[in-house]
Amino acid sequence: MKKASILMIIGALLLTGLFKFPLWNITLGAPQYPEPLGMNIHINGIKGMHEFDIQNIDGLNHYIGMKIIPKNEDMWEFKVFPIVIGSMVALGLLIGILGFLGKISYHWFLGWLVLMTILGVLGMYDFNAWMLDYGTNLNPNAIIKLEKPDGTPMTYKPPLFGHEKLLNFDAYSYPRFGGYLMGLGMFFTLLAFVIGKHSKTTNS
Repeated sequence: MKKASILMIIGALLLTGLFKFPLWNITLGAPQYPEPLGMNIHINGIKGMHEFDIQNIDGLNHYIGMKIIPKNEDMWEFKVFPIVIGSMVALGLLIGILGFLGKISYHWFLGWLVLMTILGVLGMYDFNAWMLDYGTNLNPNAIIKLEKPDGTPMTYKPPLFGHEKLLNFDAYSYPRFGGYLMGLGMFFTLLAFVIGKHSKTTNS
């Protein structure tokens, strides 16, 4: 059980990487941009991959009527996410320590993982909803108005995951280092549960 508890503690601590490294990244590449534009999504805000990427993306979006990329202080998510992650780290550490001391069972490891998974799914849902609003609620007075072959207005929602063609841009959306650290932390927690369960079965 002690080995499992140590893995639980490590898994929780890996989430602290989200306070330094980006969780997600959206990159826009086009022939006129040899160096792609992009933005990194952190748990406390959005930052350009390069110094002027945010300004350049906003400038391009203006022509098709898209909203400007919101300031960090304009989105409640960037105030709540750090609190949620910090709370999950503290809870995971507490569970790991209590498990190490033999005060709780390995079932708590799974409980933390389920809660973290639910929060992750809710976060992805919120992120996708924001991108849907960002790419579909366009200014009707935009300089450029493009339509699909059936006459309906085009949408410019970036993909939640993977690649999508947006006009002459290739949009890519993938996790960044912080996201991989979070995934690794959740894997360590799953491993902690499996080892804890095996240890209990062996000793019984």
